[in-house]
Amino acid sequence: MAYDNNRLLLELEKIRRDVNREVIHGEIPELSLADIEPIIRMVSKVRLAYIREFLDIARLDDQLPSGHQVEMLKELRLTYDELVAAADAMETAIQRGYVDVRGVSD
Repeated sequence: MAYDNNRLLLELEKIRRDVNREVIHGEIPELSLADIEPIIRMVSKVRLAYIREFLDIARLDDQLPSGHQVEMLKELRLTYDELVAAADAMETAIQRGYVDVRGVSD
């Protein structure tokens, strides 16, 4: 019975891979390194903003951060987390062959 389950899981993985390639590649057939660099730069900038805000709060000399400062930090973290998740999803799509990247070994 385990053999049948393993076979089924392999088939499901193939279907998932094929469908993702079809759907994603149909809309985003190819990216270049020039397309990807602004994404990396954007994530880096929001990471900097998040860290900078945290450092600014830490320099308050033993004062607790205000509600506004905490909200700003939270907003930056949410933005950072969301952009990282999106960049990770793009990286996964590239790794799994759902999107082609040109310029890597051209």
